[in-house]
Amino acid sequence: MKDKIIIILLTIIVIILMAIIGVFGYVIYNETSLNETVDMIGEIVHPILGYNHKNSEDTTSNIDDIIIDEPVIEKEQSAVSKNKNFYNQLGNYAKIIYDKLYENKENLKTGTYTIEFGDTFSELLKQENGSEQLQKEYQSAIETLVYENPEIFYLEVTKMYINIEKITKITGVKYNVYINNGESTTYLSEGFSSKEDVNACEAQLEAIKNQILAQINGKSDYDKIKFIHDYLIDNVEYDTTLTDINIYNIYGALVSKKCVCEGYAKAFKYLLDEAGIDNLIVIGVGTNSSGQTEDHAWNYVKINNNWYAVDVTWDDPVIIGGGRLTDTLRYRYFLKGSNTMNANHESIGNFTENGQVYTYPTLSVSDYQ
Repeated sequence: MKDKIIIILLTIIVIILMAIIGVFGYVIYNETSLNETVDMIGEIVHPILGYNHKNSEDTTSNIDDIIIDEPVIEKEQSAVSKNKNFYNQLGNYAKIIYDKLYENKENLKTGTYTIEFGDTFSELLKQENGSEQLQKEYQSAIETLVYENPEIFYLEVTKMYINIEKITKITGVKYNVYINNGESTTYLSEGFSSKEDVNACEAQLEAIKNQILAQINGKSDYDKIKFIHDYLIDNVEYDTTLTDINIYNIYGALVSKKCVCEGYAKAFKYLLDEAGIDNLIVIGVGTNSSGQTEDHAWNYVKINNNWYAVDVTWDDPVIIGGGRLTDTLRYRYFLKGSNTMNANHESIGNFTENGQVYTYPTLSVSDYQ
């Protein structure tokens, strides 16, 4: 009898051990992750710009062709850009992504740093079409980051990837999300290979910026806007070849002194931001005197509680056969209201074809007086 009891106990112990081993094996088997590398940048930023048109003053004005072939947790406030016109329109998930990227500006200069979100988006990803929704939020975050913070000039966002790891456990499904350079060597823009390169270029930009700010210190907002507008016209050359690097960013505009309309608009914003003047970049279309319409970029600027348009690119036309740029041409698109600007400029609410639609401030009807 005693032997039978021992055998029964041993049998129970063996069964329990086998059950434990089975459960352990199941957990180990399911502690694997499915890595989905999502390349959404085919839908995003890096416009290719360049188009010229001839107007009645026998000048060639630079109107740029932007070709897009690829450019629920509430927070009280975020350490984001100085002017948050677009940021404030983002959804909560996009703000989380934006904030993380912005907070890691220094780390992003390496071109290989991984931005970790952990399981922040697990609840979203458990929903139907959650992955697609996260991709849209990511696209909106990236677009807003580069257009609202022109000082982040060193990123090639077409080489940045959002990765979603699906982790199935016995306790349920979780997701791990991170952004990295995928299979690309780096997500730095062409011409930059290291953080040291970026820092050296930032130092050049800082020197130019400080020189400009020193000359407008104490001036009225109008004089600050005018000085920066004139500085860009006097010092920047419109690139008609579209072959140089950095022609779409502030480094090309302020250091290399050659860019296209996106470079003009970003440089104008960068300097106005530093001068403490609310402004934003506008993407839209412009129509020249010959009736040709192409995609274009310019700025809205706030002064005396009203918004006005400034198109630095079109105020810096290429003069055919040489000659002097007259004040009539130089300020043709300087602090203009909707009656003037909308005659040949039409703003578009999204930076990319499938991107978020943003709302722009309402322009003053009349020009600035």
